[in-house]
Amino acid sequence: MADNSYFHLHLVSDSTGETLITVARAAAAQYSGVTPVEHLYPMVRTIRQLELALAEIEEAPGLVLYTLLDEELVTVLEKKCRELGLPCMSILGPVLRLFQSYLGAETTHRVGAQHVLNAEYFNRIDALNFTMMHDDGQNVETLNNADVVLVGVSRTSKTPTSIYLANRGVKTGNVPLVPNVPLAPEVERLTLPLVVGLYASAERIVQIRENRLLGLKAHRDDDQYIDRSAVAEEVTYSRRLCAKHNWPTIDVTRRSIEETAAAVMKLLTERRRRPG
Repeated sequence: MADNSYFHLHLVSDSTGETLITVARAAAAQYSGVTPVEHLYPMVRTIRQLELALAEIEEAPGLVLYTLLDEELVTVLEKKCRELGLPCMSILGPVLRLFQSYLGAETTHRVGAQHVLNAEYFNRIDALNFTMMHDDGQNVETLNNADVVLVGVSRTSKTPTSIYLANRGVKTGNVPLVPNVPLAPEVERLTLPLVVGLYASAERIVQIRENRLLGLKAHRDDDQYIDRSAVAEEVTYSRRLCAKHNWPTIDVTRRSIEETAAAVMKLLTERRRRPG
């Protein structure tokens, strides 16, 4: 396939399609020269619904990935793909067979089993609500109810990391460190949450801030916001503050949100394992 070309990627699911999207995008990201045109068919649970998807697949041939548990639907989909000469693969099939061989048990074939409204689901919703109420330094008086509190200067990905953690059931607050603005005493007195400092190189922060201002077509009279020396002082202050309180820090200069969240989760797990 030529560089900078497009290909059709058909994702057929009997549930929301989140699993398919995650796997497909992770795989597609490894091929910089091509771009997938995604076609998502969620909640496909009847032959009629599958036929509608197959009509689109035939009109725009491409790679077909699916997460279907109904054997009749799988048979129809794979048969049609063979007729069209299209590659077709189950994302869950190989994993389920591995589980079956190891556990010695058949699958339940329960559609959408991962989305059951159980205690874990409601914990995630509770965590998301908490995180949104404690974003960007809000409601510091109740931050002690958090599992994690992230602190850092502007543009160190505190909010997206907080939301990512909340989606995993971790109640997360975040507090910005602003030049010449004292940190709220409630934050310095926190005892229950794991407080983690996020920092990045001054160059990286300046780059992100400049891009943000350009994107917003905004102007700030305070040029200290993107001044290299001033930003370096901000970073130094944040690291000294964390050292003063013995808060662990994470360098997010070259980390994705997922990698930062994984590092926070590791710190949280280690903390919970400690006696006392």
